[in-house]
Amino acid sequence: MDMTQFFPDLPDRVPQRGTALSRRMCRQLFLAQGWRIEGEFPNVPKAVAIIAPHTSNLDAWYGFLAIAGLGIKITVLGKDSLFTPVSTPVLNWLGLIPVQRSKRTGLTEQVVQAIEQHERIWIGMAPEGTRKQASTFKSGFYHIALKAHIPIVIFSFDFDHKTIYCLGAFSPTGDYQQDLTAIMQRFESKVSAKRPDRLSRPLQNLVKND
Repeated sequence: MDMTQFFPDLPDRVPQRGTALSRRMCRQLFLAQGWRIEGEFPNVPKAVAIIAPHTSNLDAWYGFLAIAGLGIKITVLGKDSLFTPVSTPVLNWLGLIPVQRSKRTGLTEQVVQAIEQHERIWIGMAPEGTRKQASTFKSGFYHIALKAHIPIVIFSFDFDHKTIYCLGAFSPTGDYQQDLTAIMQRFESKVSAKRPDRLSRPLQNLVKND
């Protein structure tokens, strides 16, 4: 099987991790379950990467295999209380950065500061914020990208067709409602959920149809 047919090439400026062996193993496991990845990755060193829908624990499993198979390094947020002298090296290796929700400095500012400290970093976020049916997307991902002056790279799960799509990059303008409408349009006909009953309201009319 030609795995490159189902895995896009990762551009050189995108943060990377893993070895050739780990990538190959995860690609094989991902493909063996009938999944593929479609779309071109923007060649940007910093971004906020969002993916939707999020309705099941399986989202994390397929997402992990895709990330590891691609060899892309995605950084996620973790509560600062998780970081102990023992756990910190492991959490850093996994790609977590600590945030203090009780700190006066807001979450957005903390993440922007972390972004500024790296030459290459993609922050991964699930804008729905829950596996249950969300009424809207949370705006945190947008404000982080806007304040850090970096693009939003959009991904979608299509469980009906076992595909993860990379829907390209979007640069926020500061007009949240207008930009959110443009972002949602990227999902049209490129999304379906493992649990359709939990699909967020903004995505319900955008489900891919045969």
